Amino acid sequence: MKRFPSAASVLCLFLLAACNGNRPPKINETAPDFTLTDSDKTITLSQLRGKPVLLNFWATWCPPCIEEMPSLVQLQKNLGDKVTILAVSEDADDGAYKQFIRDHNIDLLTVRDPKNSANVLYGTFKFPETYVIDKDGVIRRKFIGAADWNNPEIAAYVTALQEGK
Repeated sequence: MKRFPSAASVLCLFLLAACNGNRPPKINETAPDFTLTDSDKTITLSQLRGKPVLLNFWATWCPPCIEEMPSLVQLQKNLGDKVTILAVSEDADDGAYKQFIRDHNIDLLTVRDPKNSANVLYGTFKFPETYVIDKDGVIRRKFIGAADWNNPEIAAYVTALQEGK
């Protein structure tokens, strides 16, 4: 006879898991800070405050990430210094990451996070995921899956964040 755990046991395990470690950030909360160092650079999220940040978690092996990347690059070109797009790659393979950046002319601030420390901090579970963080470091929106960053409404929203609206 197969025994199933009691409802009380399941609840206790759930509560213990929920109390263990940090919980993912939520909209209107301060974005968790992190510092990432790859073979080329060191990036600290809090040093980017003063203008909106689009924090994008992606990987070279992720088809929706590949689909989305050109529109992120275009948004950065369109908005210039009004926004910083930080693309955090979850690639373990440094060579594949660098080759992708070169082959696809990725003209964004990128850093590789092979230990997945930043995406775990944010509770990212599906790539790509993008957090829109205002100039004061507060998360205002979250996009799960590929987005069309060339949408004029997105550019207007990010510009309004820069202006403090």
